[in-house]
Amino acid sequence: MALTKCPRCELNYIQEGEGYCKICKREMKGESHHEEIEMCTVCNEAPVLPGKDVCLFCLKEMNANNSRGDEDNDARVDETSLGIDPVSSMDEIIPEIDEDIPEREYDEIENDLSLDALGEEEAEDDEDEEE
Repeated sequence: MALTKCPRCELNYIQEGEGYCKICKREMKGESHHEEIEMCTVCNEAPVLPGKDVCLFCLKEMNANNSRGDEDNDARVDETSLGIDPVSSMDEIIPEIDEDIPEREYDEIENDLSLDALGEEEAEDDEDEEE
């Protein structure tokens, strides 16, 4: 069975034995395909633009706010002028240590996880491979 174009709309394909496509049959019976109109997710008053989830007005407003936001970034106030001390390094952040771990075991764990120790081990491995 070959497919042919619908003789009425010439858009949709039908089987050779059929007279019209499903859409044309529905239209000829007087039934219309009602697509549910989606409303804007921001204002919930106007229909959305095709392929978007906001209406034209809200889209324009959002674009205007974004362009104003870029201008605001240029005029942003430095944190130190507000009296806020920025964290300069991760060393300043001290984690809370659970008191259940004895100090001796904590030192061993810290040594095992030390990046300096890992770096030294890698250097030693590299030296061993060279020899």
